Amino acid sequence: MLFIIIAAIVLVILFFSLKVVPQAREYVIERLGKYHTTWGAGLHIIIPVIDRIAKKVTLKEQVLDSAPQPVITKDNVTMQIDTVVYFKVFDAQLFTYGAVNPISALENLTATTLRNIVGEMELDDTLTSRDTINGKMTEILDTATDQWGIKVNRVELKNIMPPAAIQNAMEKQMKAERDRRETLLEAEGHKAAVITRAEGDKQALVLAAEGERDARIARAEGEAKAILLAKQAEADGLAALKKAGVDAAVLELKKFEALVALADGKASKIIIPSDVVDMTKSNLLFSEATGLGDATKPANEIPVTEKKTDPCCD
Repeated sequence: MLFIIIAAIVLVILFFSLKVVPQAREYVIERLGKYHTTWGAGLHIIIPVIDRIAKKVTLKEQVLDSAPQPVITKDNVTMQIDTVVYFKVFDAQLFTYGAVNPISALENLTATTLRNIVGEMELDDTLTSRDTINGKMTEILDTATDQWGIKVNRVELKNIMPPAAIQNAMEKQMKAERDRRETLLEAEGHKAAVITRAEGDKQALVLAAEGERDARIARAEGEAKAILLAKQAEADGLAALKKAGVDAAVLELKKFEALVALADGKASKIIIPSDVVDMTKSNLLFSEATGLGDATKPANEIPVTEKKTDPCCD
């Protein structure tokens, strides 16, 4: 009977001595009030009365969402800024013994660091330099919390809320800037349209001038070609006459025909050189063809009258 009681007591003590540490958590163990070890995930045995679990620490990334803090900029503008800090515990022992309340210490350190950084900046720089503020705060907080076993991964400015008067002034300024940009864009568009239209007119004039030039060149080339063909035809005709053995009189006749054609019925007088006339007179063919070679007109025939008989004498 006693053996059963002892066995039952041993089983109860063993049951309460077995501890299971979940994944992504660590237990800080103290033995007789002094730090003994840190348990990782898995099954562990604790000695009752002698050992105790001093702190259960999670290793997951945590988020610290701070309340809005009043911050004064370099140009004396008071704003409300709230931040979000992403951190995780990398050393359970330091996290347990480094600070009484590490989370509260991190929150207060975030507020003071934010005031120090923004206090060195003006309002416009604060509104446009979120990445710079985030980077500086992350670096400062990560260095300061190493002694607490905390790793600060990043810091984000959640909201920046300037006073109502500043917001109204900023809205007016932004509206004026948008109006200025609109006017500038309209002016640039009008300028571009005028330039494009002028370039189009210029190009049209250039093309018209080039077309007129090409037309004149084409007409001149056509006329030159026509004259060349006419001269070539004349030369071919003269060459054919020479080849046929035509004498000088025929050539002179051709000259005369050219002079007649030159008059074309529009000249009142035609002056013919004497050598041409002498040549045409001496040429029988020309005289017979035109009748210009006769020196005198042919005598008119005298009519023959019948002799009347005198009846008295017969």
